[in-house]
Amino acid sequence: MALTGLATVAALAAAALAGAPAVATTTHTPATMVAKITGPNAINDTQGLWDVKATDLGIMWDNGSGQVLTAIGDTFGSTWTGPGGSGGSNWRSNILLRSNDTTLSDGMTFQSAPLAGPGNAKQLIPSQKIDNVEITVIPTAGISVGTRQYMGYMSVKHWGIPGEWTTNRSGIAYSDDNGENWTTTGTPTWENTGGTNQFQMQAFVRSGGYIYVYGTPNGRTGAAHVARVPEAQLLTKSAYQYWNGTTWVATESSAAVVAAAPVSELSVQYNAASGKYLMMYLSAEDIIMRTASSPQGPWSAAQVVVSSADYPGLYGGFMHPWNSGGTIYFTMSQWNPYNVYLMKVSINSSGIITKPNLLNDPSFERATTTGTGASGTWGCTPNCGIDNVPAGGYSGDHNAYTRYNAGWRNVWQTVAVTANTNYQVTGWVRTSSNSDNAYLGARTTGNVVLGEANFPKTTGWQKFTVNFNSGVNTAVQVFAGVWTDHGDIWIQLDDFSLVAQ
Repeated sequence: MALTGLATVAALAAAALAGAPAVATTTHTPATMVAKITGPNAINDTQGLWDVKATDLGIMWDNGSGQVLTAIGDTFGSTWTGPGGSGGSNWRSNILLRSNDTTLSDGMTFQSAPLAGPGNAKQLIPSQKIDNVEITVIPTAGISVGTRQYMGYMSVKHWGIPGEWTTNRSGIAYSDDNGENWTTTGTPTWENTGGTNQFQMQAFVRSGGYIYVYGTPNGRTGAAHVARVPEAQLLTKSAYQYWNGTTWVATESSAAVVAAAPVSELSVQYNAASGKYLMMYLSAEDIIMRTASSPQGPWSAAQVVVSSADYPGLYGGFMHPWNSGGTIYFTMSQWNPYNVYLMKVSINSSGIITKPNLLNDPSFERATTTGTGASGTWGCTPNCGIDNVPAGGYSGDHNAYTRYNAGWRNVWQTVAVTANTNYQVTGWVRTSSNSDNAYLGARTTGNVVLGEANFPKTTGWQKFTVNFNSGVNTAVQVFAGVWTDHGDIWIQLDDFSLVAQ
């Protein structure tokens, strides 16, 4: 979310601090990686089609006509080198991608974008790009009413220290041509007078003829409040009512806290399978989720969805609008690499996270070296370890590897499982071009294969999925490896999962 693009190196360095990674926690990550959806190595060629090499956020809503519109934040083109949201050509403060993908299990594909010219996604809402005046304009929410699209945004005055920034105001823009062109003239704004307004970053959800508008202050340290407005009056600020903890009132200053600080990058949706409203957001270092039976709450205790120990520099947590069952798809950004991923987590009929990823350190970010492969650590055969090159993995900075010029080489982790249960293992791998016999799968601790995928080599990062039954076993080994009998051959691993079916 924190972006740069300032004219001088000093200003760039100062601005980049706003999105620097937070201190990681050690909480387990139940969510699993589906796919990278923007930038290099993504399932979409966003760089070739729209000059989107680096970007963040991924705020999604149903346009009412069979498409999902996705607003993304400060975006850079082909010369971007990072780290994070700093530098690069063709800086746009906000752009939009459209998707009609209904099969999210393999990722989310985009079909089109509003263009400024061939191969160039255009900026939707102007920004002055002047530090301490208006450095950028960031989308924070989206919803449709009829054929009209609405997008919440914040005008950022200055990026401060990590997690803190100053806004001028928030507002709502609208489009009557499916996001091609946007209007802010005459629309409501929440001026940040004194820097204390509670609705500078917003989230929208529809219920009972109202749009509920959730707000947080600028930065990542404030609490959440909520207002509601009749659907047809979203652009009429005098029609807004604010929840004061007991009832709805017309006075914004009476708005009560509905989710205690820290709350940032918030999204809310109704989940039909559980009958619950889901609230997902960045809370300090992690993406968490709460549930409630009504839009104003009360909201449940937090459940960690993604830990920053596994995905350093994470933020966002914007839910896909077509979620309806127990699988919750959402977008997650990482500061390094500065791009967007589609993630998923499962919930039961009570809205409690279930069927988590059983692997420890699934993205190889927690450790700098491999262990024994037992008790939740990754092990590997000789000539192997953890690559620590910044932004060298499929996600984050790290990935595991093994390489040699003779024999079988592999990386594995032993995991406790339930006997006679169906499981699915997934992982992203990349091989050398001379590889001709690689594997990914699950086996017993006695080295009996329960299920595996065999492939000669990959072109870049490629995802493999293997289904198996645990049989009589109460522990299995998730592995990936390669035969190295034809010269120097290697395989890299990242973002693995083991989930009960």
